[in-house]
Amino acid sequence: MKTAVIYARVSSSNDRQDTSRQIEDLKKYAISQDIEIVNIFQEHISGAKKIEERQVLGECLEYCKHESVNILLLSELSRLGRSTLQVLRSLDILHESKVSVYIQNLGLYTLQPNGEVNPIASIMVTVLAEMANIERSNIQYRLNSGRANYIAKGGKLGRKTGSTKTDDKKKEEYKEVIALLRKGYSIRNIAKLQSIGISTVQRIKNQFIKP
Repeated sequence: MKTAVIYARVSSSNDRQDTSRQIEDLKKYAISQDIEIVNIFQEHISGAKKIEERQVLGECLEYCKHESVNILLLSELSRLGRSTLQVLRSLDILHESKVSVYIQNLGLYTLQPNGEVNPIASIMVTVLAEMANIERSNIQYRLNSGRANYIAKGGKLGRKTGSTKTDDKKKEEYKEVIALLRKGYSIRNIAKLQSIGISTVQRIKNQFIKP
């Protein structure tokens, strides 16, 4: 039986993004192909960051190299990164150790069964990575242009005056959360009990619960 590692990533740690869907879909694929999942790595960080800045990805690559893993499972290429150079660097590291990367939304393995680089996958990975890089640059350009136009017309960036909640208002709004924190409940359990995000509970803890 072949062994595999799952790497899942989302750009933000906010309440609207998590890695669970990526992981579940890749687990189902592994079961259907009789592949054993030996580890799962998940990360909340921008794909534009360098490998050196992405601690979990670095740990994942090292694990694949030293534990003789056969396959790294990804939901899509952008999980590995949004910079063409960074994506190709990661693939080179894996291919040197004969670790193939499976990209689920493309249905492609980057290595052939004989361990040689899959030429079709290589072309597609390079093109798609570069397209994602260009799109990211275009989005950044449009955002910067929009901000510049808004400011030129007299607009001001940042929160409106009075839009920030006072500490007293926060204490009143989240008094049950604060009470549960003081009783020793975990952040995850409080988030479920109060139907709010984990990051919200963490902010309340940092602000109002003294260590």
